[in-house]
Amino acid sequence: MGAEFFEGVALPLCDRLYNLAHWLTGDRADAEDLVQETYAKTLRGIKSFQEGTNFRAWMYRILRNTFLTSRSGLKVQNTVFLDGEESDAAVPAHSITPEFIALQVENSQMVINAIADLPIIEAGTGRTLHGEVAV
Repeated sequence: MGAEFFEGVALPLCDRLYNLAHWLTGDRADAEDLVQETYAKTLRGIKSFQEGTNFRAWMYRILRNTFLTSRSGLKVQNTVFLDGEESDAAVPAHSITPEFIALQVENSQMVINAIADLPIIEAGTGRTLHGEVAV
């Protein structure tokens, strides 16, 4: 597995990886950085990829893990009080709780799994790679 394999299999996933990265980060520049880091890690670790397994799912996992690692230094968020709220009420130090992180990881994993399960449709034929007609 070399550069030809990587070019043929990894590069066509760029738009899909970017869409997921943008959904995860919510920011265009952060999404671009995340995709770039994902490709760098994929290229460095290409020798550890086991042929016959799902390359697309492997790249999505690298993107997800890179995203989660990059978020380990969570920023403290300022609290804005609504009209009528007491400003001396107990406010958590930050709005990101362990429960919030767990839910986000779970939701992200569900999206990654759903995307990885999508059939790959050949351009212009309307058929999947297994010869089935796409609906």
